[in-house]
Amino acid sequence: MTNHINIQPVSSNDAVSGLAGGIANGIVSGIANGNFAEMEIMPLRFGTLTIKFPFIQAALSGYSDLPMRMISRRFGAEFTISEVLLDQFVVTVSNRKSRLYFAGEEEHPCGVQLMGNEPNLMCRAVERLIDAGFDLVDLNFACPVKKVLSRGRGGWLLNEPDIAIKIIEQISRVISGAVPLTIKLRKGFDDTQLSRNNFFKILDNAVDLGVQGVTVHGRTVKQRYEGTSDWNFIRSVKEYLVEGGNSKLAVVGSGDIFDAETALLRLRESCVDGIALARGAIGNPWIFRNIKSLVCGQGKLKPPNLQEQKDVLKIHFDLTVNLYGESKAPTTMRAFAVHYCKLHPEMAEVRADFVRVKNVNDWNKVLEKWY
Repeated sequence: MTNHINIQPVSSNDAVSGLAGGIANGIVSGIANGNFAEMEIMPLRFGTLTIKFPFIQAALSGYSDLPMRMISRRFGAEFTISEVLLDQFVVTVSNRKSRLYFAGEEEHPCGVQLMGNEPNLMCRAVERLIDAGFDLVDLNFACPVKKVLSRGRGGWLLNEPDIAIKIIEQISRVISGAVPLTIKLRKGFDDTQLSRNNFFKILDNAVDLGVQGVTVHGRTVKQRYEGTSDWNFIRSVKEYLVEGGNSKLAVVGSGDIFDAETALLRLRESCVDGIALARGAIGNPWIFRNIKSLVCGQGKLKPPNLQEQKDVLKIHFDLTVNLYGESKAPTTMRAFAVHYCKLHPEMAEVRADFVRVKNVNDWNKVLEKWY
């Protein structure tokens, strides 16, 4: 079984060395490609945790499991976040089953995203997550899924700022500086002024309670993924914090990042400290390599050819088998394969074959037929 593939971002000795000279002084200069010439990139800092390459793989429900995180890391992502975990699940899951969801030994630093609405239960969950080795805890006050909202979790808490603040306060006390604490917010539950006030009430209190970062998605909860992410609002959040004397609080922007050029453009225009790559990284780990290529002044890379795509699909599948077993891996990988095949010239036909995969033999047949 294959355990490694040569997917270094460019010709550097490792995924970071192309940036080393500038990063040593805290700045990467000379993005000598198109409109990114002379751009400066600072490391992303969550308290004592420093991430030299500020383009992170975001938490993705149903996607950012250990195999996806490892693939993203091999392509250049220096920091990844697990799929969102429910507080009650974290508290009750067995040690044997927890390996499917907790951080792997080889993937540090790695963050975990936690969701719930009961402060005491969430505190118990945080204690277990820290013991499990996660390097950062991120609280989800942003999820727009109807089932989540109906149970008063995720983005619903933008309607209940006092509960969100109580959760932050109690978890801050439990963590007590052991690892950084961050929060994820959408720009509001809806576009009303009350919702906007609630956003800033949570943010202001989070700052006072010592939270070390905030990820802002530029849509409201009601928008779900309709329309476009409002990066002007995201920029205004960073400006608000700077004007209030809180420039050191890391702001990570999120929403509609599907290629390397957009990632760099949003970083520059919004003045945020980092960029979270979410849907744009599913089935497209090359996006991290492409960003690094632009940062290193080596220009835009060609899309991966079919052999490169096949190699990565094999690696991702093998990692999935290692984690879930051969019986579950094929159906788990279908969700990723329908995104990987967007790079294939016969996308529709390839996708149709992938969605019919039920076992390892089916999976191998699709790869041999199309790649």
